[in-house]
Amino acid sequence: MSNIEGTKVLLLEGFARQSMAIMEALHKDGCHITTYNNSKLDLGYLSKYPDQKILAFWDRSNEKKSANALLKVLKAEHYDVTIPMTDFSATLLSKYKDKFEKYTHVAVNDWDVFMQAGDKLNTMIACMEYNIPCPYTLKSAESIDEVLASGIQYPFIIKPRVGYGSIGFHCINNEEDLRKNFDTCVEQFGDMLVQEYIPQTDIQYKCEVFIDGDGEVKSAVVFDKTRWYPIDGGSTCCSTSVDRPDIVENSVKLLKALNWRGYGDVDLIQDPRDHVAKVMEINPRITASVKVCIYSGVDFARQIVEYETGRRVTDYKDYKSGVCLRYMHTDLLWFIESSNRLHANPSWFSWKNTTDQIWNPRDPKPWFGYTLQALAKIRKEKQKRAR
Repeated sequence: MSNIEGTKVLLLEGFARQSMAIMEALHKDGCHITTYNNSKLDLGYLSKYPDQKILAFWDRSNEKKSANALLKVLKAEHYDVTIPMTDFSATLLSKYKDKFEKYTHVAVNDWDVFMQAGDKLNTMIACMEYNIPCPYTLKSAESIDEVLASGIQYPFIIKPRVGYGSIGFHCINNEEDLRKNFDTCVEQFGDMLVQEYIPQTDIQYKCEVFIDGDGEVKSAVVFDKTRWYPIDGGSTCCSTSVDRPDIVENSVKLLKALNWRGYGDVDLIQDPRDHVAKVMEINPRITASVKVCIYSGVDFARQIVEYETGRRVTDYKDYKSGVCLRYMHTDLLWFIESSNRLHANPSWFSWKNTTDQIWNPRDPKPWFGYTLQALAKIRKEKQKRAR
């Protein structure tokens, strides 16, 4: 295990949930942590773990100004590694990687590899080419007429080819649904992915993998998405680490096929019709649920720093199964809306072997700031995900 004590790490987007687990892990590893925030209520600003906290401009709707603000920070002080927390920052760092790498090592893949994985259609095409289980997907869906002519059976889904969470996701049950939603979604989100709808009655999974510069797998953790919100297809609000070597095999096969290096996250859904876990997408950044991996014994934060600074990457051969992670801010909404609230497995009322994405009794202040921010934006977020 490499000594990374004193390594200067800049964590972007202090508001992101994943920053809680990454900050705690890097603190334990002895790194010097700086968080990049745009509010004093951000997790990365309220946490006790950062050694330094920056307040600076950051706006997903203004890529150019955000990039320039970050460059100003990087020019002012040296950071050994810069780690993105969300799709926006990961995309920004990869797109302008040559500019940022004059000042720091950025924890993203090169642009061609990044976009190959970040585009959900490219991921599906790679799955089909390498015989990796995935939903039936149209290789071309540029218009309503083209979708109708394809013969794809109802119900099917449409969602942005590049995006996150459940934003832009629609289940299409008939031609009326298609005509109502398709053109509007294209106008709002860009090119859409059209693929068969897999019933949401089985389990969803994530597989977190780390591949070093030689293409060697240094770790892989699988956890289920026991509950998600919105309940008809959304982001994880309860997860448990599980032993699924079949999922590891297919996830590694896919990432290697795309020449992926470093940390990678593969989303899968188990089809209740044939009980096969099928790839849905690759997230080209640290997932919000990475805490379940770290608490299961795999320190992805350490691996990222080791890899980006040219050190030997620590090898984690196994991990603990049965570690549960909850995101109570949306798990509460799941409980309110789900008809299965009293029969959930694990029980909604159980906290055995469980931790929360945000709450940390050793670092409590971020929870309160995050809750205030969540209350302020909940209506806007629900509108973005409205079906």
